[in-house]
Amino acid sequence: MALSGLLRPAMLAASRSPRMERTITRMPTTKKLVDRFVAGESEEQAVAATTALLDSGRRVTIDYLGEDTTDLDQARATVAHYLRLLTALTELTAADTGTARSLEVSLKLSALGQSLPRDGHARAREHAHQICTAAVVAGGWVTIDAEDHTTTDSTLAIVRELRADFPWLGTVLQAHLKRTESDCREFSGPGSRIRLCKGAYREPSSVAYQDRAAVDESYLRCLRVLMDGDGYPMVATHDPTLIEAALRRVTETGRAHSDFELQMLYGIRDAEQVRLVGAGHPLRVYLPYGDQWYGYFMRRLAERPANVGFFLRSFGRDR
Repeated sequence: MALSGLLRPAMLAASRSPRMERTITRMPTTKKLVDRFVAGESEEQAVAATTALLDSGRRVTIDYLGEDTTDLDQARATVAHYLRLLTALTELTAADTGTARSLEVSLKLSALGQSLPRDGHARAREHAHQICTAAVVAGGWVTIDAEDHTTTDSTLAIVRELRADFPWLGTVLQAHLKRTESDCREFSGPGSRIRLCKGAYREPSSVAYQDRAAVDESYLRCLRVLMDGDGYPMVATHDPTLIEAALRRVTETGRAHSDFELQMLYGIRDAEQVRLVGAGHPLRVYLPYGDQWYGYFMRRLAERPANVGFFLRSFGRDR
């Protein structure tokens, strides 16, 4: 197995380790890489980075980092933060003229209380509903992020419930899960917005494809379902082969450029993002910020072997 194949599961395991989090977040050189993937810790820094991306012709989805909340007060604090953020973004949404919103926020339901004992599902749904209501006022959209497979049933149930009031609500499906092709068929109806990604969580072979080629094949099958459906596919990948496949399918299905978008992560393939926008393709950047960056950061490292090598060399120097 290649070194990158060994490092990825190790980094994903580390993303869930409190001991590793304490060690890595204290390393001075960690910040150099974090700054590449995370647009600062404050709301002001996120708005500034968002403004720059909008000025370049890109759209933005903003994620206030945090997950696995088991404290109700912390979940409520996360909601309050999103409400302040949406208020701050209102001026930036005023220029929207098309059907696609240039700005949206991305929510992790586990940060909104999904894992709370007894009533976590209801709490997360209630909190997401508050944020969706604020997004309507602000002129933006909301997409519900995917997390590990144990949350998928609850997450999709909440999405179904929320779409009764917010039919534009988006959600994320992960191609590495074996169930996702079926989920794509269910969620590709009129008005749906599905962000299709490969998947960034370590999952058992009983529920997820382990081989990279199998994940890519699943992505292509799911992509075809979404492109052939009646919804709004959001193609979240940095893989040039998959991007080209998506653009070919757009042509084959006769989709207008207002009927889909590409998505990439903040800090990854920036020049290619600019090139795609210059070629007339709609592209949205996933922009994370906040001080709870550790889990997100480690998952990004797991996806980028070159960054893992740089990080490990830095880790050695700091020790």
